[in-house]
Amino acid sequence: MKIAMLTNNYRPFVGGVPISVERQAKELIKLGHKVTVFAPMYGETEEEKAAVLAADASAFEQVVRYGTQRRKMDNGMVYPSFYPSEIMETFERETFDCIHVHHPMFVGPCALYLKRKYRLPLIYTYHTRYEDYLHYIPGLRVDENSFELKKKAVGLIQTKLIPAYMSWFANQCDLVLAPSAGMQKILWKYGMRSRSAVFPTGLEESFFRTDEQRAQEIRETYIGKKKHLYVTVSRLEKEKNYEFILRGIAKIKEEAGDDFHVMILGDGSQKRELKTKAALLGISDLVTFAGNVQNEDVKHYVHAADLFLFASKSETQGIVLAEAMAAGTPVVAVHAVGSDDIVEDGINGFLTEEEESKWAEKVIEASQPKNRFKMKKAALAEAQNYRSGTLALYEEMLYNQCICEKAMDQQKDGKGEYFYENGEDHGERTAMAVHKISHIA
Repeated sequence: MKIAMLTNNYRPFVGGVPISVERQAKELIKLGHKVTVFAPMYGETEEEKAAVLAADASAFEQVVRYGTQRRKMDNGMVYPSFYPSEIMETFERETFDCIHVHHPMFVGPCALYLKRKYRLPLIYTYHTRYEDYLHYIPGLRVDENSFELKKKAVGLIQTKLIPAYMSWFANQCDLVLAPSAGMQKILWKYGMRSRSAVFPTGLEESFFRTDEQRAQEIRETYIGKKKHLYVTVSRLEKEKNYEFILRGIAKIKEEAGDDFHVMILGDGSQKRELKTKAALLGISDLVTFAGNVQNEDVKHYVHAADLFLFASKSETQGIVLAEAMAAGTPVVAVHAVGSDDIVEDGINGFLTEEEESKWAEKVIEASQPKNRFKMKKAALAEAQNYRSGTLALYEEMLYNQCICEKAMDQQKDGKGEYFYENGEDHGERTAMAVHKISHIA
């Protein structure tokens, strides 16, 4: 198959969507498919842009970079151009079997146009709860000082306009992939009627292989003379709910003393504010803001820790939770879509309400050696469900089904033959994919 993947963000930007797209592309290529990722260009100078292109040249997938608007979001994300010429020209030169779009905005309308023009099946993955990210748009930020009219307008966008657009876009697609069962239910609530499937971001085999020596070195570096070491990983942004985590850490100190240390991995626009907050709470000595860590090294930091702490409520899946479990590290998280789909309360971690004392209580309970050992085994077992190789076979099957159905629909409508691969070939490959999956299972 020749697969076109369209995304609003990609490496070198650090985030869940770039990780998901990259892993999917890598695993599909391993299965013998050709994947072209259409991604925005990054860099202010020609030297920075050249570095991005140099990295792409040595990558496993083909990457076509397209132009962006001058202004950026506060978190470093770019605003892609509408209907980029680089995408259009590539589709004129090359043929694809299907389009997989990862955003409903910006490249979303472009994907719909390409679907209609080339009569291709369109698959969409619902990665982002956009209603939780409006604060990145300057004109839509609200706080306690904002006018009531503005608050109402933003509230209307969050509760009415975004769900309406999401359902409309989803219903234009041939298949909608939700990273978790919880997100699939939300799309149904919005009004999605298109065929859908739950398809989480997978974990590469490397996540299941940790270097004990490296993990021990990290532990010794950060734990000092303390008894427990905790870790959390994500961008330091408002939607990740880090202020709650810091208040929770202060509560742990109040209830059980200070015999622990917390590694916070990641960077973002809230870093300075969070450091100040930690100082005001009197926990600066208990927290290390370690900054960004190389992706391949994160697993060692997580493996070095006793627990993985999490409080984000804006996740569609929570990739880092599955990554933590693959490292054998139990999770303490706040109830939310994404977390609820991975964390089994009392089995591979704990889920709590968004209340500092309850969250702190579960961190203290999970830290007990007996509880930690039991949940560690369960965490490793849960992580097996996210092996990217197995998920890629499932994705291959879904693609083939869409392509075959599109071909048959076009023949029924009398719109001409499907000109990439015939339906018989795709039916055969679908059957093979089903056989592979059932064999692995």
